[in-house]
Amino acid sequence: MDNRRFFDRPAGLTVAQIMSLTGAECRDAARLSHVITDVAPLELAGPNDLTFIESNKYVDALATTRAAACLMLQRFESHAPSTLILLPTERPYRAFVNVHSELYPQSLRPISPFETNAIAQGSTIHPTARLGSGITVDPGAVIGPRAEIGAGSIIAATAVIGADVVIGRDCSIGAGCSITHALIGERVVIHPGCRIGQDGFGYIGATQQKVPQTGRVIIQDDVEIGAGTTIDRGGIRDTIIGEATKIDNLCQIGHNVVIGRHCVIVAQTGLSGSVTLEDFVVLGGKVAIASHVTIGRGGRVAGGSGVMNDVPPGTTWGGYPARPRMQWLRQLVTLARLTKAGETNEAPSTLSDRN
Repeated sequence: MDNRRFFDRPAGLTVAQIMSLTGAECRDAARLSHVITDVAPLELAGPNDLTFIESNKYVDALATTRAAACLMLQRFESHAPSTLILLPTERPYRAFVNVHSELYPQSLRPISPFETNAIAQGSTIHPTARLGSGITVDPGAVIGPRAEIGAGSIIAATAVIGADVVIGRDCSIGAGCSITHALIGERVVIHPGCRIGQDGFGYIGATQQKVPQTGRVIIQDDVEIGAGTTIDRGGIRDTIIGEATKIDNLCQIGHNVVIGRHCVIVAQTGLSGSVTLEDFVVLGGKVAIASHVTIGRGGRVAGGSGVMNDVPPGTTWGGYPARPRMQWLRQLVTLARLTKAGETNEAPSTLSDRN
């Protein structure tokens, strides 16, 4: 079965074109015109495929690969079969991604399953909404009063764009999304099932009086938001997602949260209200951050951690509650030793010890 059935078959690239694209070298001048038509892992690659290796774990697979060419660290050259076109480079996987992107550019942005650059029958667009040129609106989509959609954007089936929402150019709004109280920049990708701009979780007192949520969600250029993620609008200030930040599936971003530029937030992470992530922060999967905590620029938090206190810039924290990485690791080692010692002391060595 064709494993690329959902994408157009690429025309291919010559080895010389791959070298130009990636900066890789090739010492076999006679094979520069060989055409690569696809990419594949080492163990599955065929005579027209490009593959890569940058880990010792896959040396055995390299020795038996049937690939046409391989991007690799120089130290792996001696393990490669004689039939393989060797493309040494300092960053094989990055080079591989560049080639993969060139072969399959349509995979980088969701596309409409219906007619592109068209307003489908069955969509509902308020007469006061403003749509730029080349817009795609799929069946069942709803665009509310005074909403603005930039040129080249895609609104997928059953997505709901609320009143006064602004969406920039070349954005993709996935099927079943709901977006209200939001200003969205350009080239933003929002995957299916996201909920953006609903009111935040705010109550006070024993009677649980609801706190008004009158802020907005502001999403800057080149952000990507994974399927099923929710981003609450602000209470008395805006919830902000900074430029080029990438948020995985099933994350919760609370009200008044401010996320900086180029952050990475992995799946099932939850940010409580008024959390601040400065630029270039990385959060592993299932991280939980308490309200009003700040993660400093370049800070990193290990997956599964619970962050109760501010994380200084450039540091790595982990654990529950989270603490500096080395302290966390030392405590884990100490706990393991104490547990082992306790088991040794308590375990009876002979039958008489039980009496």
